[in-house]
Amino acid sequence: MSESSHIHRQLASEGIGKLIWHYSLPAITGTVVMSLFNIVDRIFIGQGVGPLALSGLALTFPFMNVLTSFGMLVGNGAAARISISLGEGDHAKAERILAHAFVLTFMVTGTAIGLSLAFMDDILTLFGGTERTIRYAEEYMRIIIPFACFSALSYSFNSIMRATGYPRQAMWTMIICALVNVVLDPLFIFGFGWGIAGAAWATNVAYAVGAAWVLGHFLRRRSNVRFRRGRFRLQAGIVKSILSLGLSPFSMHLALSLVVVLTNVQLLRHGGDLAVGAYGIIHSITSLVTMIIIGLNQGIQPLIGYNYGARLHGRTTDILRRSVLVGTCVSLAGWAAGTFAPGLLVGLFTTDAAMTALASHALRITVAAFPIIGFQIVAAGFFQSIGRAGTSVVLSLTRQLIFLVPGLLVLPPLLGLDGAWAAQPVADALATLVTGVALWRFAQERPA
Repeated sequence: MSESSHIHRQLASEGIGKLIWHYSLPAITGTVVMSLFNIVDRIFIGQGVGPLALSGLALTFPFMNVLTSFGMLVGNGAAARISISLGEGDHAKAERILAHAFVLTFMVTGTAIGLSLAFMDDILTLFGGTERTIRYAEEYMRIIIPFACFSALSYSFNSIMRATGYPRQAMWTMIICALVNVVLDPLFIFGFGWGIAGAAWATNVAYAVGAAWVLGHFLRRRSNVRFRRGRFRLQAGIVKSILSLGLSPFSMHLALSLVVVLTNVQLLRHGGDLAVGAYGIIHSITSLVTMIIIGLNQGIQPLIGYNYGARLHGRTTDILRRSVLVGTCVSLAGWAAGTFAPGLLVGLFTTDAAMTALASHALRITVAAFPIIGFQIVAAGFFQSIGRAGTSVVLSLTRQLIFLVPGLLVLPPLLGLDGAWAAQPVADALATLVTGVALWRFAQERPA
Protein backbone atom coordinates (compact mmCIF):
# COMPACT_ATOMS: atom_id res chain seq x y z
CA MET A 1 0.00 0.00 0.00
CA SER A 2 1.36 3.44 -0.94
CA GLU A 3 1.97 6.11 1.70
CA SER A 4 -0.83 8.21 0.18
CA SER A 5 -3.35 5.33 0.29
CA HIS A 6 -2.44 4.55 3.89
CA ILE A 7 -3.09 8.16 4.96
CA HIS A 8 -6.46 8.21 3.18
CA ARG A 9 -7.54 4.93 4.80
CA GLN A 10 -6.37 6.15 8.21
CA LEU A 11 -8.37 9.39 8.03
CA ALA A 12 -11.54 7.65 6.89
CA SER A 13 -11.65 4.58 9.17
CA GLU A 14 -9.26 4.65 12.12
CA GLY A 15 -10.68 5.12 15.63
CA ILE A 16 -11.58 8.73 16.44
CA GLY A 17 -9.78 8.85 19.78
CA LYS A 18 -6.61 7.40 18.30
CA LEU A 19 -6.75 9.81 15.35
CA ILE A 20 -7.21 12.87 17.55
CA TRP A 21 -4.31 11.76 19.73
CA HIS A 22 -2.12 10.96 16.72
CA TYR A 23 -2.73 14.29 14.96
CA SER A 24 -3.31 16.68 17.85
CA LEU A 25 -0.48 15.70 20.20
CA PRO A 26 2.22 16.69 17.69
CA ALA A 27 0.31 19.87 16.81
CA ILE A 28 -0.12 20.81 20.47
CA THR A 29 3.54 20.06 21.11
CA GLY A 30 4.44 22.32 18.22
CA THR A 31 2.27 25.24 19.30
CA VAL A 32 3.37 24.95 22.93
CA VAL A 33 6.99 24.91 21.85
CA MET A 34 6.39 27.99 19.72
CA SER A 35 4.74 29.73 22.68
CA LEU A 36 7.78 28.87 24.73
CA PHE A 37 9.85 30.28 21.85
CA ASN A 38 8.28 33.69 22.50
CA ILE A 39 8.22 33.30 26.27
CA VAL A 40 11.95 32.55 26.37
CA ASP A 41 12.62 35.81 24.53
CA ARG A 42 10.64 37.73 27.12
CA ILE A 43 12.20 35.93 30.08
CA PHE A 44 15.74 36.64 28.90
CA ILE A 45 14.92 40.24 28.04
CA GLY A 46 13.01 40.85 31.28
CA GLN A 47 15.76 39.34 33.43
CA GLY A 48 18.70 40.66 31.40
CA VAL A 49 17.61 44.08 30.08
CA GLY A 50 14.86 45.27 32.44
CA PRO A 51 11.13 46.02 32.90
CA LEU A 52 11.08 48.90 30.38
CA ALA A 53 12.53 46.57 27.74
CA LEU A 54 9.60 44.23 28.47
CA SER A 55 7.25 47.16 27.93
CA GLY A 56 9.01 47.96 24.65
CA LEU A 57 8.78 44.34 23.56
CA ALA A 58 5.05 44.37 24.36
CA LEU A 59 4.69 47.00 21.63
CA THR A 60 5.94 44.45 19.12
CA PHE A 61 3.09 41.98 19.85
CA PRO A 62 0.57 43.56 17.49
CA PHE A 63 3.27 44.23 14.90
CA MET A 64 4.40 40.60 14.95
CA ASN A 65 0.79 39.43 14.83
CA VAL A 66 0.18 41.49 11.70
CA LEU A 67 3.21 39.99 9.98
CA THR A 68 2.28 36.48 11.08
CA SER A 69 -1.32 36.93 9.97
CA PHE A 70 -0.28 37.33 6.33
CA GLY A 71 1.42 33.93 6.46
CA MET A 72 -1.67 32.41 8.07
CA LEU A 73 -3.91 33.97 5.42
CA VAL A 74 -2.21 31.73 2.88
CA GLY A 75 -1.09 28.75 4.96
CA ASN A 76 -4.24 28.05 6.95
CA GLY A 77 -6.49 28.62 3.96
CA ALA A 78 -4.40 26.30 1.79
CA ALA A 79 -4.26 23.64 4.52
CA ALA A 80 -8.05 23.59 4.88
CA ARG A 81 -8.58 23.44 1.11
CA ILE A 82 -6.02 20.65 0.71
CA SER A 83 -7.72 18.56 3.41
CA ILE A 84 -11.10 18.94 1.72
CA SER A 85 -9.61 18.14 -1.71
CA LEU A 86 -7.95 14.99 -0.39
CA GLY A 87 -11.25 13.95 1.19
CA GLU A 88 -12.92 14.41 -2.19
CA GLY A 89 -10.22 12.28 -3.83
CA ASP A 90 -8.77 15.14 -5.94
CA HIS A 91 -5.03 14.71 -5.32
CA ALA A 92 -3.98 16.81 -8.31
CA LYS A 93 -5.98 19.77 -7.02
CA ALA A 94 -4.32 19.41 -3.61
CA GLU A 95 -0.90 19.74 -5.25
CA ARG A 96 -1.99 22.77 -7.25
CA ILE A 97 -3.11 24.40 -4.00
CA LEU A 98 0.30 23.62 -2.48
CA ALA A 99 2.12 25.32 -5.34
CA HIS A 100 -0.19 28.32 -5.16
CA ALA A 101 0.50 28.63 -1.44
CA PHE A 102 4.24 28.90 -2.10
CA VAL A 103 3.85 31.73 -4.61
CA LEU A 104 1.20 33.57 -2.60
CA THR A 105 3.29 33.47 0.59
CA PHE A 106 6.05 35.48 -1.06
CA MET A 107 3.63 37.89 -2.73
CA VAL A 108 1.60 38.60 0.40
CA THR A 109 4.52 38.69 2.85
CA GLY A 110 6.62 40.84 0.53
CA THR A 111 3.89 43.45 0.50
CA ALA A 112 3.62 43.34 4.29
CA ILE A 113 7.40 43.74 4.70
CA GLY A 114 7.51 46.79 2.44
CA LEU A 115 4.66 48.55 4.22
CA SER A 116 6.04 47.67 7.66
CA LEU A 117 9.49 49.08 6.95
CA ALA A 118 8.06 52.26 5.43
CA PHE A 119 5.77 53.05 8.37
CA MET A 120 7.47 51.30 11.31
CA ASP A 121 8.01 54.36 13.52
CA ASP A 122 4.48 55.63 13.00
CA ILE A 123 3.03 52.18 13.69
CA LEU A 124 4.95 51.73 16.93
CA THR A 125 3.88 55.18 18.13
CA LEU A 126 0.28 54.31 17.30
CA PHE A 127 0.68 51.05 19.22
CA GLY A 128 1.38 52.94 22.44
CA GLY A 129 5.13 53.61 22.29
CA THR A 130 6.59 56.33 24.49
CA GLU A 131 10.03 57.91 24.66
CA ARG A 132 11.02 55.43 27.37
CA THR A 133 9.94 52.25 25.53
CA ILE A 134 9.82 52.80 21.78
CA ARG A 135 13.58 52.55 21.27
CA TYR A 136 13.53 48.93 22.42
CA ALA A 137 10.69 48.08 20.02
CA GLU A 138 12.41 49.83 17.10
CA GLU A 139 15.68 48.01 17.69
CA TYR A 140 13.88 44.66 17.70
CA MET A 141 11.60 45.23 14.69
CA ARG A 142 14.27 46.71 12.39
CA ILE A 143 15.91 43.29 12.49
CA ILE A 144 12.74 41.16 12.44
CA ILE A 145 10.80 42.78 9.61
CA PRO A 146 13.17 42.22 6.64
CA PHE A 147 13.27 38.49 7.35
CA ALA A 148 9.54 37.97 7.96
CA CYS A 149 9.33 35.66 4.92
CA PHE A 150 11.06 32.94 6.98
CA SER A 151 8.42 32.99 9.72
CA ALA A 152 5.64 33.10 7.10
CA LEU A 153 7.01 30.03 5.32
CA SER A 154 7.50 28.18 8.60
CA TYR A 155 3.92 28.81 9.76
CA SER A 156 2.24 28.38 6.37
CA PHE A 157 3.83 25.15 5.28
CA ASN A 158 3.84 23.67 8.74
CA SER A 159 0.02 23.84 8.63
CA ILE A 160 0.02 22.29 5.17
CA MET A 161 2.43 19.55 6.27
CA ARG A 162 -0.02 18.59 9.01
CA ALA A 163 -3.02 18.75 6.65
CA THR A 164 -1.37 16.34 4.20
CA GLY A 165 -0.88 13.65 6.82
CA TYR A 166 2.45 14.40 8.54
CA PRO A 167 1.66 15.66 12.05
CA ARG A 168 4.92 14.45 13.58
CA GLN A 169 7.07 16.20 10.99
CA ALA A 170 5.04 19.36 11.60
CA MET A 171 5.73 19.03 15.32
CA TRP A 172 9.46 18.76 14.66
CA THR A 173 9.35 22.01 12.69
CA MET A 174 8.29 23.86 15.82
CA ILE A 175 10.64 21.97 18.10
CA ILE A 176 13.64 22.65 15.90
CA CYS A 177 12.79 26.36 15.66
CA ALA A 178 12.39 26.62 19.41
CA LEU A 179 15.60 24.74 20.20
CA VAL A 180 17.60 26.97 17.88
CA ASN A 181 16.08 30.04 19.52
CA VAL A 182 16.67 28.78 23.07
CA VAL A 183 20.33 28.07 22.32
CA LEU A 184 20.98 31.34 20.48
CA ASP A 185 19.05 33.69 22.81
CA PRO A 186 21.47 33.60 25.76
CA LEU A 187 24.46 33.46 23.41
CA PHE A 188 23.40 36.56 21.46
CA ILE A 189 21.85 38.52 24.38
CA PHE A 190 24.43 37.85 27.06
CA GLY A 191 27.43 36.20 25.37
CA PHE A 192 27.75 38.70 22.54
CA GLY A 193 26.18 41.54 24.54
CA TRP A 194 23.66 42.36 21.82
CA GLY A 195 20.71 42.87 24.21
CA ILE A 196 17.30 43.03 22.57
CA ALA A 197 18.90 42.90 19.11
CA GLY A 198 20.32 39.51 20.02
CA ALA A 199 16.81 38.20 20.68
CA ALA A 200 15.72 39.42 17.25
CA TRP A 201 18.64 37.75 15.45
CA ALA A 202 18.06 34.49 17.32
CA THR A 203 14.43 34.56 16.19
CA ASN A 204 15.38 35.16 12.55
CA VAL A 205 17.88 32.30 12.46
CA ALA A 206 15.38 29.95 14.10
CA TYR A 207 12.67 30.72 11.54
CA ALA A 208 15.14 30.35 8.64
CA VAL A 209 15.94 26.84 9.84
CA GLY A 210 12.22 26.07 10.16
CA ALA A 211 11.50 27.33 6.63
CA ALA A 212 14.25 25.12 5.19
CA TRP A 213 12.82 22.12 7.06
CA VAL A 214 9.24 22.46 5.79
CA LEU A 215 10.15 23.27 2.19
CA GLY A 216 12.52 20.32 2.10
CA HIS A 217 9.63 18.05 3.08
CA PHE A 218 7.53 19.08 0.07
CA LEU A 219 10.45 18.44 -2.28
CA ARG A 220 10.64 14.77 -1.23
CA ARG A 221 9.37 12.31 -3.82
CA ARG A 222 7.72 10.18 -1.12
CA SER A 223 5.62 13.04 0.28
CA ASN A 224 1.88 12.54 -0.04
CA VAL A 225 1.53 16.01 -1.58
CA ARG A 226 4.61 17.70 -3.06
CA PHE A 227 5.86 20.41 -5.38
CA ARG A 228 5.64 19.55 -9.08
CA ARG A 229 6.55 21.51 -12.16
CA GLY A 230 3.77 23.15 -14.10
CA ARG A 231 1.53 23.86 -11.10
CA PHE A 232 2.90 27.22 -9.96
CA ARG A 233 0.99 29.38 -12.42
CA LEU A 234 -1.70 31.16 -10.44
CA GLN A 235 -5.35 30.43 -11.17
CA ALA A 236 -7.95 32.89 -9.93
CA GLY A 237 -10.30 30.22 -8.64
CA ILE A 238 -7.67 28.52 -6.48
CA VAL A 239 -6.33 31.84 -5.18
CA LYS A 240 -9.83 32.87 -4.17
CA SER A 241 -10.52 29.52 -2.49
CA ILE A 242 -7.31 29.74 -0.44
CA LEU A 243 -7.81 33.33 0.64
CA SER A 244 -11.49 32.86 1.50
CA LEU A 245 -10.74 30.16 4.09
CA GLY A 246 -7.55 31.85 5.26
CA LEU A 247 -9.56 34.98 5.98
CA SER A 248 -10.68 33.62 9.35
CA PRO A 249 -7.24 33.25 11.03
CA PHE A 250 -6.05 36.35 9.16
CA SER A 251 -8.95 38.38 10.52
CA MET A 252 -8.45 36.95 13.99
CA HIS A 253 -4.80 37.99 14.07
CA LEU A 254 -5.48 41.44 12.67
CA ALA A 255 -8.23 41.82 15.25
CA LEU A 256 -5.83 40.70 17.95
CA SER A 257 -3.39 43.38 16.80
CA LEU A 258 -6.08 46.04 16.94
CA VAL A 259 -7.09 44.88 20.40
CA VAL A 260 -3.49 44.93 21.64
CA VAL A 261 -3.12 48.48 20.32
CA LEU A 262 -6.30 49.63 22.05
CA THR A 263 -5.33 47.76 25.21
CA ASN A 264 -1.88 49.39 25.24
CA VAL A 265 -3.44 52.82 24.85
CA GLN A 266 -5.89 52.24 27.69
CA LEU A 267 -3.23 50.72 29.93
CA LEU A 268 -0.85 53.58 29.22
CA ARG A 269 -3.60 56.07 30.07
CA HIS A 270 -4.70 54.38 33.31
CA GLY A 271 -1.53 52.61 34.48
CA GLY A 272 1.54 53.92 32.63
CA ASP A 273 4.48 52.07 31.05
CA LEU A 274 4.55 49.36 33.75
CA ALA A 275 0.96 48.40 32.96
CA VAL A 276 1.92 47.91 29.30
CA GLY A 277 4.79 45.67 30.42
CA ALA A 278 2.47 43.73 32.73
CA TYR A 279 0.18 43.12 29.79
CA GLY A 280 3.13 41.69 27.87
CA ILE A 281 3.70 39.17 30.67
CA ILE A 282 0.00 38.28 30.88
CA HIS A 283 -0.20 37.89 27.11
CA SER A 284 2.69 35.42 27.19
CA ILE A 285 1.06 33.35 29.94
CA THR A 286 -2.48 33.28 28.53
CA SER A 287 -1.20 32.67 25.01
CA LEU A 288 0.43 29.46 26.20
CA VAL A 289 -3.01 28.15 27.21
CA THR A 290 -4.82 29.33 24.09
CA MET A 291 -2.04 28.00 21.85
CA ILE A 292 -2.56 24.52 23.31
CA ILE A 293 -6.20 24.75 22.20
CA ILE A 294 -5.18 26.19 18.84
CA GLY A 295 -2.76 23.27 18.49
CA LEU A 296 -5.70 20.94 19.14
CA ASN A 297 -7.59 22.79 16.39
CA GLN A 298 -4.68 22.41 14.01
CA GLY A 299 -4.53 18.71 14.74
CA ILE A 300 -8.21 18.02 14.15
CA GLN A 301 -8.47 20.28 11.08
CA PRO A 302 -7.37 17.63 8.57
CA LEU A 303 -9.54 15.04 10.34
CA ILE A 304 -12.65 17.19 10.16
CA GLY A 305 -11.89 18.48 6.66
CA TYR A 306 -11.29 15.00 5.23
CA ASN A 307 -14.29 13.32 6.87
CA TYR A 308 -16.60 16.22 6.05
CA GLY A 309 -15.39 16.19 2.43
CA ALA A 310 -16.00 12.42 2.35
CA ARG A 311 -19.52 12.97 3.83
CA LEU A 312 -18.74 10.90 6.92
CA HIS A 313 -20.86 13.16 9.11
CA GLY A 314 -21.05 10.88 12.13
CA ARG A 315 -17.25 10.79 12.39
CA THR A 316 -17.09 14.55 11.90
CA THR A 317 -19.48 15.16 14.81
CA ASP A 318 -17.63 12.73 17.06
CA ILE A 319 -14.30 14.47 16.37
CA LEU A 320 -15.85 17.82 17.29
CA ARG A 321 -17.49 16.51 20.49
CA ARG A 322 -14.30 14.93 21.81
CA SER A 323 -12.19 17.93 20.88
CA VAL A 324 -14.48 20.32 22.76
CA LEU A 325 -14.05 18.17 25.86
CA VAL A 326 -10.26 18.28 25.58
CA GLY A 327 -10.24 22.02 24.92
CA THR A 328 -12.40 22.66 27.97
CA CYS A 329 -10.08 20.64 30.22
CA VAL A 330 -7.12 22.69 28.99
CA SER A 331 -8.85 26.02 29.57
CA LEU A 332 -9.90 24.93 33.05
CA ALA A 333 -6.29 24.15 33.89
CA GLY A 334 -5.26 27.60 32.64
CA TRP A 335 -7.89 29.24 34.83
CA ALA A 336 -6.70 27.35 37.91
CA ALA A 337 -3.05 28.29 37.36
CA GLY A 338 -3.82 31.96 36.73
CA THR A 339 -6.20 32.19 39.68
CA PHE A 340 -4.27 30.34 42.37
CA ALA A 341 -0.61 30.82 41.37
CA PRO A 342 -0.29 34.13 39.49
CA GLY A 343 2.77 35.32 41.39
CA LEU A 344 4.67 32.16 40.56
CA LEU A 345 3.97 32.58 36.84
CA VAL A 346 4.75 36.29 36.72
CA GLY A 347 7.97 35.78 38.69
CA LEU A 348 9.46 33.91 35.74
CA PHE A 349 9.57 37.15 33.77
CA THR A 350 10.60 39.81 36.26
CA THR A 351 12.01 40.40 39.73
CA ASP A 352 10.66 43.96 39.85
CA ALA A 353 8.26 44.13 42.83
CA ALA A 354 5.90 46.71 41.34
CA MET A 355 5.64 44.85 38.04
CA THR A 356 5.07 41.53 39.82
CA ALA A 357 2.24 42.87 42.00
CA LEU A 358 0.52 44.60 39.09
CA ALA A 359 0.74 41.65 36.70
CA SER A 360 -0.37 39.09 39.30
CA HIS A 361 -3.52 41.07 40.12
CA ALA A 362 -4.29 41.57 36.42
CA LEU A 363 -3.78 37.89 35.57
CA ARG A 364 -6.47 36.80 38.05
CA ILE A 365 -8.98 39.10 36.37
CA THR A 366 -7.97 38.21 32.81
CA VAL A 367 -8.48 34.43 33.22
CA ALA A 368 -11.87 34.71 34.94
CA ALA A 369 -13.77 33.27 31.94
CA PHE A 370 -11.10 30.79 30.87
CA PRO A 371 -13.19 27.70 31.77
CA ILE A 372 -15.42 28.31 28.72
CA ILE A 373 -13.00 29.50 26.05
CA GLY A 374 -11.93 25.98 25.11
CA PHE A 375 -15.36 25.38 23.65
CA GLN A 376 -15.38 28.73 21.84
CA ILE A 377 -12.00 28.31 20.13
CA VAL A 378 -12.61 24.70 19.07
CA ALA A 379 -16.10 25.42 17.71
CA ALA A 380 -14.92 28.47 15.73
CA GLY A 381 -12.12 26.38 14.21
CA PHE A 382 -14.62 23.65 13.30
CA PHE A 383 -16.47 25.95 10.90
CA GLN A 384 -13.22 26.82 9.14
CA SER A 385 -12.38 23.12 8.79
CA ILE A 386 -15.66 22.35 7.00
CA GLY A 387 -15.27 25.27 4.59
CA ARG A 388 -17.76 27.71 6.15
CA ALA A 389 -15.44 30.68 5.98
CA GLY A 390 -18.03 33.36 6.76
CA THR A 391 -19.22 31.74 9.97
CA SER A 392 -15.67 31.03 11.07
CA VAL A 393 -14.59 34.63 10.49
CA VAL A 394 -17.50 36.03 12.50
CA LEU A 395 -16.97 33.63 15.41
CA SER A 396 -13.22 34.25 15.44
CA LEU A 397 -13.82 38.01 15.56
CA THR A 398 -16.39 37.92 18.38
CA ARG A 399 -13.87 37.10 21.10
CA GLN A 400 -11.06 39.38 19.92
CA LEU A 401 -12.88 42.27 18.28
CA ILE A 402 -16.66 42.49 18.21
CA PHE A 403 -17.11 42.25 22.00
CA LEU A 404 -13.64 43.07 23.27
CA VAL A 405 -13.20 46.46 21.61
CA PRO A 406 -16.45 47.92 23.05
CA GLY A 407 -15.43 46.52 26.42
CA LEU A 408 -12.06 48.26 26.22
CA LEU A 409 -13.77 51.51 25.32
CA VAL A 410 -16.49 51.36 27.99
CA LEU A 411 -15.05 49.59 31.04
CA PRO A 412 -11.79 51.51 31.73
CA PRO A 413 -13.55 54.90 32.05
CA LEU A 414 -15.95 53.28 34.54
CA LEU A 415 -13.58 51.02 36.49
CA GLY A 416 -10.14 52.45 35.75
CA LEU A 417 -7.24 50.05 35.21
CA ASP A 418 -9.27 47.05 36.40
CA GLY A 419 -11.78 47.80 33.65
CA ALA A 420 -9.07 47.29 31.03
CA TRP A 421 -8.25 43.88 32.50
CA ALA A 422 -11.94 42.92 32.85
CA ALA A 423 -12.76 43.55 29.18
CA GLN A 424 -11.27 40.20 28.11
CA PRO A 425 -13.33 37.85 30.32
CA VAL A 426 -16.51 39.78 29.47
CA ALA A 427 -15.77 39.32 25.75
CA ASP A 428 -14.94 35.64 26.30
CA ALA A 429 -18.33 35.01 27.91
CA LEU A 430 -20.32 36.79 25.19
CA ALA A 431 -18.34 35.16 22.36
CA THR A 432 -18.96 31.70 23.84
CA LEU A 433 -22.69 32.37 23.96
CA VAL A 434 -22.77 33.37 20.28
CA THR A 435 -20.64 30.38 19.27
CA GLY A 436 -22.98 28.04 21.14
CA VAL A 437 -25.95 29.42 19.20
CA ALA A 438 -24.10 29.01 15.86
CA LEU A 439 -23.20 25.41 16.65
CA TRP A 440 -26.74 24.63 17.76
CA ARG A 441 -28.11 26.00 14.48
CA PHE A 442 -25.60 23.93 12.52
CA ALA A 443 -26.67 20.81 14.43
CA GLN A 444 -30.28 21.38 13.27
CA GLU A 445 -29.25 21.09 9.64
CA ARG A 446 -29.51 17.79 7.81
CA PRO A 447 -26.37 16.60 6.03
CA ALA A 448 -26.68 16.79 2.29
